[in-house]
Formats: sequence, C-alpha cells, structure tokens
Amino acid sequence: MEDQDGDRDVTEDSLGAGGRFALLVASVAILAVALPAALVAEVPDAGRSPAWWITGLIMVWGGARLSALWVTGAATLFDFFFWLFVYIFLGIAPTVQIRSGEISTTTPGMDPGLDMPTALVVLLGVACYDTSRLLWRTVRRPRAHLAAPIATGVSVARAIILAGSGLLFSAYFIAQAGVGPTLGSRQAAFAARNAAWPDPSVRAVMYALAVYPLLVAVGALSQARRRARSRSWTMSTTATLVLAVVVLLSIVNPISSARYTFGTVAFALVVFAGALGSRHRVRLTLLGTIVAFLFVFPIADAFRTSEVRTSRAGFFGEYRANPDYDAFWQVSNALSYWVDGLVEPGRQLLGSLLFWVPRSIWPAKPTDTGILLAHYRGYTFDNLSAPLWAELLVNGGVIAVVVGFLLLGPALAAMDVRMEVAFITGGWWAILGAVIPVYTTILLRGSLLQATGSLAVVVACLIAVRQSRQGSGAPAPSQSPPC
Repeated sequence: MEDQDGDRDVTEDSLGAGGRFALLVASVAILAVALPAALVAEVPDAGRSPAWWITGLIMVWGGARLSALWVTGAATLFDFFFWLFVYIFLGIAPTVQIRSGEISTTTPGMDPGLDMPTALVVLLGVACYDTSRLLWRTVRRPRAHLAAPIATGVSVARAIILAGSGLLFSAYFIAQAGVGPTLGSRQAAFAARNAAWPDPSVRAVMYALAVYPLLVAVGALSQARRRARSRSWTMSTTATLVLAVVVLLSIVNPISSARYTFGTVAFALVVFAGALGSRHRVRLTLLGTIVAFLFVFPIADAFRTSEVRTSRAGFFGEYRANPDYDAFWQVSNALSYWVDGLVEPGRQLLGSLLFWVPRSIWPAKPTDTGILLAHYRGYTFDNLSAPLWAELLVNGGVIAVVVGFLLLGPALAAMDVRMEVAFITGGWWAILGAVIPVYTTILLRGSLLQATGSLAVVVACLIAVRQSRQGSGAPAPSQSPPC
C-alpha cells in the first residue's frame, strides 16, 4: 500500500485484526498472567513485607503494555524499552526478592518498613508516565502527518570522517586499557579502565568515545552503501563499514562489556540491518528483545570474572539476591535519603549536566547518585545503580518524581511518533532511533552522571552526520530503503 508520494504506508500490516488479537491474548496470558502466577507459586512468601503485591501489579501492568507494543508492530521503541525495564527490574526482580526475603547482596540491611512506600513511589512514577503519554497521544493531531517525509538526511562524507575518528579513539582506548583486559572478563576490563581513568565520569566518556562514534558511523555508512551509485563507492564504503564493525565488536563484546552496553550496540546493529523495515520485522525484533532480556541477560553474567559460571539457579532463582537487580532497593535508599532531609534540590542533576567539568576545577562536584546512596548507607561496595526514580527523589523528592514522569511520557511519545516513520523511509532519524531508545535502559538504570557523559557523545556523533538538505550522498527519503 502506498501514499500519494509513493512511500509505503507505515500502517500497512498483512497480519490482520484477527491475527493481532490472537497474538495479544497469547502474549498477555504469558507475560501478565502465567509468569506472575508462576512466580507466586514457585517463590514462597518469607513474610518480609506485603509490598510484593504492588510490585506484582507493576509486573502485570508491564506485561500487558509490552504485549500490546510488540503485537501492534509499531516501532515505538522509547515506550517499549521503558516498559521492558519496568517489567523486569521493577516488577519481576523486586517481587521475587521481597517474597523470598533475599534482596540484592549489594544493598544489605534494607528496612522492610520502607518496602511499601518504595513500591508506591515506583507505581506513582509509572502511572504518571503512562497517563501523560496516553493523554498526549489523545490530544495531538491525527496520525496523518506521519506520512510527511523526513527531511533530514545523512552526510556520507561526515560519516567517513566520523568512522576515521572513531577508529583513532578506539586505538587510543585499547592502547591505554590493554588488549588483554579489553578482550578478557568484565572484571578485568573494568579494572583496566579504572586504572587508566580513575574518575568515573572521565572513564565513561573515554569508553563512549571508543564505542559510539563507530556505532553511529556504521549506521550512516550502512545507508550510504545501499544508496551508492557506483561499484567502487560501494566497495569503499563496505570496506570502511566492515572495519568499523570489527573494531567496534572487539571493544564491545559479550565477554568483557557490560550487558547494557553490548545490548545497545547489538540492537542498533540489528536495526541498521533493516530489522524494523516492516511491521512483521518489528514484531520479531521486539519479541526477540523481550526473550533476550528474560533468558539471555541473566546467563550473560557468566563472564563477569575469569571463572566462567555455568550453573544456573532456575528462572526465578536468578533474581534472588542478585546484585544486578538492585534498582528497587536503590529507589528505597533514595526515598530514605529524602525522608532524612538530606536532599539539596537539583544538586545531583547539576552534576550530571556539568559532567564535563573536571574535579580539579570543581572539587565539590557531586559524585554519581549510585555512589552517593552507597556512602549514605555505609556500603563498602559503591558501584550501584540509581534508577530514574532514585535520581528524581534525591533531586526533589516525591514531587520531582511526579513532575519528572509527567514530562517524560509526552517527550518520549513525541520522539516515537517522529521515528516510527523514519524506520521505513530511512534517513538521520532512523539512525537516532536505532541507538537512543535502547540506550534509555542505561539512563533508566542510572546513574545519570555516568550515563549523561556517554549520551552527550552519542548526540554529538549524531549531529556530526546530520545533513538537513538532501545532497548527492543522501537522496530523498522516498527513494531510500529501510535503515
């Protein structure tokens, strides 16, 4: 089906209403009914607190929303990754840990009396996000404007320059961190990076410079290769593209890299290959992502140390006492921090926005929120997460949570609308949409101080390859294949 300009209609779907309804019923039955029921049946209630009822509700809500998103086949990736994070890290994980009484080992000594208030704060943020997003979609203009072409193209020349810069940054990074640690366990890789760049924000930026210029360049070059007008140009872009991918995957690999970072890169590469070019592909990609987060993400922790762990504790057993799922407890610590009257409004946010200011110039520069909360609780281990709920709490309390999520819903909805058509037509927005939405899982997990530096690098790289006017290297979107 085509519109008047010759573009494919983004609403085209060969599955049919009946097929979509059947898939939706099946998905809701599994994610929002069967899994919560199995959790309650398999994880005995140790009597820690009744807060698991609220986190269980969040799990059910998240399962239903995820089901609707992937079955619809619309590439609303910001909304998808928000609900995926909520479903697993604030739904399944805390429900298992509260019922079993085995909370994250990196956040010991949590007061059970804070469980229910924490669960209600999480629920409040989710409700504000979903309500404001749905209201925005209700009052905005009709979807007809989606058919308008995306005027922003990609500069091939800038993409090649960015790829060259990325290769230089990557070479410098490997030289400083060492080839062995870069390809070794995550523990060894992190220790090497920590020795090379002791300051967390500087370390995050240096790592981002070694990764994201290459990733964005790969996205731009993948489009350039499809649009090439001569064989020699195709061969040159292909050679640069292959080299960039090889170097990128040597730095960001499933053994030495954090799973969030590897997942961001892997998802973007799949999208660059055309995984979101039709509703059928979108369904497969989103369903595969859900499966990967539920089944692959936990076992990918096997390479954290030099000793590979092959024994697993069962599906729900993976969440018991697992430090990877400390999000709920860090929200609880942030709530306690606010209740104790320690919040300095906006201070942590200011530190995140001014991440680029050296501590030599600003000695009192805030540490990232995960470290702040760890020191507040007296933990010896401070490499902890700080979910967006926690970030908002330490910047302004519960009011900041309400305001923050009321603003987040429409903001992400507006981005989703713009990018949904871009995945069909191609162009600069398709590259942005392949990288930024999946990166929001890192932003949602926190801490913002470290994540903001990397995000700034990503945005700078995207701006570098942006070309507002169509030129010889970026034909009109209506002539472009999917990104």
